Amino acid sequence: MKVRESTPDLLVVEYRPVWMGLGLIAFILGFVVFGIAILSDGDTLRGVTVLLLGLVCGGIGFGAFVRRAQAVFHRPEGWVEIRRRSVFGTRKVRHDLSEISRAVVESLSDSARVSLVIDAGESAGTHPITTIYSSGDKQPVADAINDWLTRARAP
Repeated sequence: MKVRESTPDLLVVEYRPVWMGLGLIAFILGFVVFGIAILSDGDTLRGVTVLLLGLVCGGIGFGAFVRRAQAVFHRPEGWVEIRRRSVFGTRKVRHDLSEISRAVVESLSDSARVSLVIDAGESAGTHPITTIYSSGDKQPVADAINDWLTRARAP
């Protein structure tokens, strides 16, 4: 997760799972090559099984884990929008900037994610920017969001 843009009026925080996507593509291609090799040896049933297994498992993994997430904080219009994009489509959730109390890091074992906290109102609770936990230090991103929120609220 990285800060892509930080100006007094706009903050964009983004998570792009490029390595996860490339790894799953390599997984799928490995099964495809192996399946084609088996097919070329004349074992049709085993070759098709390997091909389908790689395509189905790799496709499910790709759909489940390769999701781009973005949080856009827009001071002039007073909103923050959490955008999540996968092969299945895009989902956007918008909150008033004044509702966001702070950003926190949620940890699970040795992985973490950044979440936005809304203390009161209809949307009260913790709203993760990404749906998955990933490795790496997320505290600098949470600090950047909190610093930007402090500056945006200053008169």
